Amino acid sequence: QVQAVESGGGLVQAGGSLRLSCAASGRIFTDSAMAWFRHTPGQERELIATISWSGRSPGYADSVKGRFTISRDNAKNMLYLQMNSLKPEDTAKYYCNGDPPEEPYWGQGTQVTVVS
Repeated sequence: QVQAVESGGGLVQAGGSLRLSCAASGRIFTDSAMAWFRHTPGQERELIATISWSGRSPGYADSVKGRFTISRDNAKNMLYLQMNSLKPEDTAKYYCNGDPPEEPYWGQGTQVTVVS
């Protein structure tokens, strides 16, 4: 079963930056909108950024708007999330998936921990 493979997470101080990557493949990536999600235990999974196949229509949750930038490289089947001005409340496990997401495609995610 094809799954996304996320990477790039880590421990960072508040105000710092990280760049997440997602190696995507298969039908879910080709000609499809993609998205980044994040999840904190005890909370609902949050859709934080979306991008169309063309890359011309990114969308962001209010919680990350102005700080995060989603991008994609279709030639490499890669999805990215540049995260700047990180806050402790950004601490979560981050996942990529299609938009809308497909259950079998959820990967292991990558943990982002922001300390003050």
